[in-house]
Amino acid sequence: VQLQASGGGLVQVGGSLRLSCAASGSIFDITSMSWYRQTPGKQRELVATVTSAGSTNYADSVKGRFTISGDVAKNTVYLQMNSLQPEDTAVYYCTFNIKATSWAPLRAVWGQGTQVTVSS
Repeated sequence: VQLQASGGGLVQVGGSLRLSCAASGSIFDITSMSWYRQTPGKQRELVATVTSAGSTNYADSVKGRFTISGDVAKNTVYLQMNSLQPEDTAVYYCTFNIKATSWAPLRAVWGQGTQVTVSS
């Protein structure tokens, strides 16, 4: 299974970006899809999660500005980012919890990361 993230780029303060992450390969079930972000010298932090049941969870720093959504039919997760601030600058990574087959264990698969830069 592979994840391909896209949609990053350079945006001015207050602007918006939409990240996408699509999974390909053998997929039996996806239980959750998440976005993390990381800046140099810091640990990777959870930004948002959506479960297969549709429940969502957000980091306090992005609540009210970011929206995560998942398209199970397309094995794709999106992150709509509005009112972007310089502190949102980071490499954003997607990760899915996936069962490749009905008998396979649940495992986390990570995408390659996409750079988001917010300029002031």
